[in-house]
Amino acid sequence: MQYSACILDAEGARLTADEKAFFSETRPMGFILFARNIETADQVQALCDEFREAAGEECLITIDQEGGRVQRLREPLARNWRAPLDHVSQAGQNATRAMYLRYALIADELRKLGLNSNCAPVADLATSQTHPFLRNRCYAEDLNSVVEIAMAVAQAHLDGGVLPVLKHIPGHGRATMDSHKELPHVTTSRDVLEETDFEAFRRLKNLPVGMSAHIVFEQIDSLPATLSPKMVQTIREEIGFDGLLMTDDISMKALSGMPVDVAKAALKAGCDVALYCNASFEDRVAVAHAVGPLSDQAETRRVRAFERLKPAVSLDIPAIEDELSALMSGHVYG
Repeated sequence: MQYSACILDAEGARLTADEKAFFSETRPMGFILFARNIETADQVQALCDEFREAAGEECLITIDQEGGRVQRLREPLARNWRAPLDHVSQAGQNATRAMYLRYALIADELRKLGLNSNCAPVADLATSQTHPFLRNRCYAEDLNSVVEIAMAVAQAHLDGGVLPVLKHIPGHGRATMDSHKELPHVTTSRDVLEETDFEAFRRLKNLPVGMSAHIVFEQIDSLPATLSPKMVQTIREEIGFDGLLMTDDISMKALSGMPVDVAKAALKAGCDVALYCNASFEDRVAVAHAVGPLSDQAETRRVRAFERLKPAVSLDIPAIEDELSALMSGHVYG
């Protein structure tokens, strides 16, 4: 049986009997964890085992573990990190190495808990107008620094046996609104976007998995990128990203309409997988049935992504912590 073209979440710390039956029937391509799904190390490992038992060993199990405000795992299960932009600022000229080491430690934490993915790196270019919900999650304002650091973050995940999810394609940094609450519009010309925001993702196009942005780029289309065939074509052909493309959470208020309709529209636009979070059991069932199995192209991309998932390299954790502390002048954690 094929995987369904959706990534879903669970209601609590362990799967209910209904969730086990539902996930076994529909086999979602992946799952994402939130704070409500996290209690102890043993519990998280058991939950990940339940996901795999229901949906299959190659299901994606991911999380938002960027650091700063966006980290679902916290002490004592994981280190508490400063916001990425603060981390980069503190590290100065050592930022690329410091961010590699930071995410090597994060990948190690995730893998040991049973996860095989993380929703990072964030390759959005920060600007003076970037909405506060995103700005300190970014890595820098200049293109070359963002790309260099994002590549190091992605490599740290891959070295740690964890699939990185590149976000938010084709760029969220110019948004002055929080897409969790409303739909941002960007009026920047296509020429400028091609040279800046889009170029960042073009240079990172070979990463295995990406997440779309719920942003309207007015000079290209009136639809948000997640639902826009024109924008997905831009992502695929102009930017050249041919990895597995998942949506950002379709329950965010940037997108309007019934979840079933939004999920189907995202796949019709060219996204491979719909991410749907924080919904009722009945709505999750409806979305999973509506999207159906992965398309042949999406399945090819899924397989290709999992081929990048290799055993972790051997890490000397105390040595990494010491090196990172030295690079950061001791100001490592949040």
